[in-house]
Amino acid sequence: MGSKLFKFRIFGGVGLGAAFLMANSSIGPGFLTQTTVFTQELMTSFGFVILVSVLIDIGAQLNTWRILTVSELRAQDISNQLLPGLGYVLAVLVVLGGFAFNIGNIAGCGLGINVLTGWSFQQGAVISGIIALILFWAKEIGKMLDGFTKILGTVKILLTLFIAFSAHPPLLQAVKHTIIPEKVSMIAIITIVGGTVGGYLTFSGAHRLLDAGIKGKDNLAQVNKSALSGIIISTIMRFVLFLAAVGVLARGAILNKDNPASTIFHSAAGEAGLRIFGVVLWSAAISSVVGASYTSVSFFKTFHPLLAKYERVCISVFIVLTTGLFVLIGKPRELLLFAGAINGLILPIALAIILIAATKSRIMKGYQHPRWMQLAGWIVVLVMSWMGYIVIGDSISKL
Repeated sequence: MGSKLFKFRIFGGVGLGAAFLMANSSIGPGFLTQTTVFTQELMTSFGFVILVSVLIDIGAQLNTWRILTVSELRAQDISNQLLPGLGYVLAVLVVLGGFAFNIGNIAGCGLGINVLTGWSFQQGAVISGIIALILFWAKEIGKMLDGFTKILGTVKILLTLFIAFSAHPPLLQAVKHTIIPEKVSMIAIITIVGGTVGGYLTFSGAHRLLDAGIKGKDNLAQVNKSALSGIIISTIMRFVLFLAAVGVLARGAILNKDNPASTIFHSAAGEAGLRIFGVVLWSAAISSVVGASYTSVSFFKTFHPLLAKYERVCISVFIVLTTGLFVLIGKPRELLLFAGAINGLILPIALAIILIAATKSRIMKGYQHPRWMQLAGWIVVLVMSWMGYIVIGDSISKL
């Protein structure tokens, strides 16, 4: 009884915190903007894009979380054990993707504060960067991270659910076209998958569990529960936001060019809806800044003892650099779309490395990874590689 209670508490604390860290990172400002832009293009058929992204999410997350926690190694370390030097290559790819994503997250912070206060995007970004730094310098960073992500995740879902009800979406049509779409967009799938499970997002929850000491075969039940909880949380938010967007766009709303997602909330609930959007967007953005910075730094902190010792300094530098670049570049909408596409292209490379590592008994300590999970993982790798090839080919042909 005592051990069951202990396990429950672990899951309720760190396990659920890891789930919310992954889910919050995957339903950040990029997803809000991407969903709105692609729903305008695909309308109710965008539900099919979300369905595909959820299936890919399951194949990527369950494999990654189980393999990393059983091996008791972070992604870069398991890669280096597979092939010396490979971990450094993976770390560079993931950190670059996380860097691009975090510039987008900071952009989302700027958009959220702009809606709430009328201040410029750049001012909102700087203020949010300072808040993120304060959060990371809190003494109990692990407990803070878990509690912070749970609160913001719950706030986002409840507020967006209210907007979805207010928008009166065509539910039957949305359900039908989620299963049998009228049209399909490869770039939409690549971007949404990249924005919800690509790049660093694949590893955020697993690295949080490892940092908390939840690892090894004995903890697989908690790992599975945490991974599935994260997928369920993010899936609910994805479909709720999609329903809100399609309900508003079906009534002929015209999107705001600089801040498209704000149109959905404003059209559904007027000025109150716009303020709700500001809270949802800023919550999504600041929690994604936390997730992206934490996970990106976790990819290189094991390479040298000094990096691990000064982890908070590294995280702070990461936040300062991404905030500074957004202030210089501007263009929040374009940055949010670009970040999702880049991370979508990184996913098949990262997942393929992890799946190959899972076949090596010297790395996995005798653990036999289920064949059906290996198969599901390789299907994700092949599908994402094929779609990435198509998208890159189309982009080159348009040059």
